[in-house]
Formats: sequence, structure tokens, C-alpha cells
Amino acid sequence: MLAASLLLGGLTSCAQGLLPEWATSFANSSSGWTLLTAVLVFAARAAWGMSAVLGAGSFVLLTVGYAMVSTMRGFYYDPMFFSVIGVLVGPFVGVAACWLRDRGLRAALGTAALAGIGIGDALYGLTVVASTTSPVYWGAIGVLSLALIAGMLVRRIRGVVPVVIAVLGSAAVAAAYLLAFRALSGAP
Repeated sequence: MLAASLLLGGLTSCAQGLLPEWATSFANSSSGWTLLTAVLVFAARAAWGMSAVLGAGSFVLLTVGYAMVSTMRGFYYDPMFFSVIGVLVGPFVGVAACWLRDRGLRAALGTAALAGIGIGDALYGLTVVASTTSPVYWGAIGVLSLALIAGMLVRRIRGVVPVVIAVLGSAAVAAAYLLAFRALSGAP
């Protein structure tokens, strides 16, 4: 799984120049790497503690793979900043991906984390970087995130409290994400 993260990180560097313009934001967005990490951790079927470790490792190796291939392509990229972010955020993404297999409260919390990141990134893309990127990817990741919420509500999340946590938690994570990324980019 971790080798796949390194490989996929390298491929995202190449994908920036190979994907059609409407899809290039996938290869250069937090939601793209969150999606890759979540899918890899989900597929690993590890317990939540190991999923936290795999989430951090995946994010760091995505960043390192991206940096290695970018440097080979003549575009130096320092992986330190996003590696630190990966160490901080990766465990939450890993646990959230693991908890998508669960039911009730854990499924609600995992859904809120992952859908919130996707919705937050979609909002960021459609508002802050809209003038320099295509809206197609941002719309797609937003719709995918809403589909995650709907699918989890249909299949795994039951009860008033878990449903409220999944829905309002997704909104809270999206708002926090949007505020954080606006602050990091210096956007108003």
C-alpha cells in the first residue's frame, strides 16, 4: 500500500501535464491526495490504529513521490511542508477511511471527515482558485463527497445522532477546511 502511495504521488506530478485541463486539479489538490489515501487505506482493511499510521505514511509518500518525479522533470519541489501536513492530517484520513466499514457513530465520523474535506476543497476551488482552474474537477469532487454522505446514510448510518453527526460534521469540516486553506493561501 505504501509503495502504491509513492508511485501514485509520482504519477500526480506527470498527470498535471497529461490530464485534460478540466481534470488537472485532481493532480494538484488536497482532495485528490485525500481520495487516493482513503481508497488505499480502505482497501488495506487494517484496524483503525494501523489505518492511522497508513494514512500518515500514505500522505508523506505521495508528497515524496511527487517531489521525486517533479525534480526528475526539472521542477524542484520541496516536500517538507506537505509532508508535515500529511503527518498531522493523514492519521485522521486513515481512521476515517477505516471507519467507513463500520456502522453508526464511527461511520458517521468517518463520513464527516472525508466528505467534509471533499466539500471544503470543492468550495475552495470554486471560489478561491476559480479564475485559474476548471470548475469541472471541483464540481465533481463536491458531488462525489455528497454521494459519500448519501451512500453512507443509506447503507451504514442509522439513528438521529449519527445522521446529524454525518451531515453537520461534514458541513463543519468543510467550513474549517475552507477557512484554513483561505488563510494558507492568503485569500480574503
